[in-house]
Amino acid sequence: MKIFETTRDIAAPIDTVWRVLTKDMPRDPAPFGILRIDGAITLGSRIHLWSEVDPKRRFALKVVSFQPTREMVWRGGMPLGFFTGTRTFSLESMAQHTRFQMREVLEGPLSAVIAKSIPDLTPSFEKFSQALKERAETNE
Repeated sequence: MKIFETTRDIAAPIDTVWRVLTKDMPRDPAPFGILRIDGAITLGSRIHLWSEVDPKRRFALKVVSFQPTREMVWRGGMPLGFFTGTRTFSLESMAQHTRFQMREVLEGPLSAVIAKSIPDLTPSFEKFSQALKERAETNE
């Protein structure tokens, strides 16, 4: 199992951060390190994502959890669970800000082999969380 994550405190209300994450980001994903997203981000939907990390690769994902202003989970991988990537976006309302966390867990019987070919996603995660912070703090 391999895990990547980022946490960022954002000086904006949780509703604003959620809107940026689920509505604004898919319309203009470039500042987030995402080249393109196809499909609606709603519970049970399938989306396709192209990332700066691997521009030629299309990631096929399913939105497996969608709890407004709380959590959203995207999952993709190989059939039969041989390899699964689960990305969780979490928001928590704090006294004067919103705490954002994005976490990706790579697991399954083939994860040790496949994870070796995956670059360090930490810089990409940091870019995403910083873009979310900047966009939410200027779009209140």
